[in-house]
Amino acid sequence: MSTKDSFKEVEGRVNFGPDHALVTTPQPCVMIATWDKNHTPDVMMAAWAGQYDFKQIVVSLSKHKTTENLELTGAFTVSFADERTVAESDFFGLASAHKVADKVGKVGFTFTPSPNVDAPIIDQYPLTLECKVVSWADGILVGEVINMSAHESILTGGKVDLEKLKPIVFDAANMTYRSIGHIVGKAWGDGKKFTE
Repeated sequence: MSTKDSFKEVEGRVNFGPDHALVTTPQPCVMIATWDKNHTPDVMMAAWAGQYDFKQIVVSLSKHKTTENLELTGAFTVSFADERTVAESDFFGLASAHKVADKVGKVGFTFTPSPNVDAPIIDQYPLTLECKVVSWADGILVGEVINMSAHESILTGGKVDLEKLKPIVFDAANMTYRSIGHIVGKAWGDGKKFTE
């Protein structure tokens, strides 16, 4: 039986089947920064990542320069691509550090060594998580967040404000980046009308 024959269509909907590129969308555009063996910063975009636990993040990664660096240092930082950094962030996803030795310098970005983990903080990304590797096996990276730091420019009332951060997400269905940030409801609040 072929993959296309292994599912039944849902009546009244357009059915794409299991071979469609869209799995879940949108996906956050996270920027993973590591040091290589020469202490040169490397950054890559990972679209398949998320919060794993209260203090952990999970990322799906295939073998490449970043995973070599992770094995070397056991640490990384995670930042979030935003409207201001679309082209640079996309480049970090396109270019291999095996072919472009100084990806960070190529786009004119700067970096600061993290004071908490053995990894660089990319200065142009206003929100960064400093992480230690908890595990990396079968293409799944789990990191423990040691610290989260943010530029004051993206804070409101001491909290990260997504309308100021303007993070982008990856829309796999249309191969585009989209902006998020507008508030449409109150978490653990709007649904209370059904509990009364």
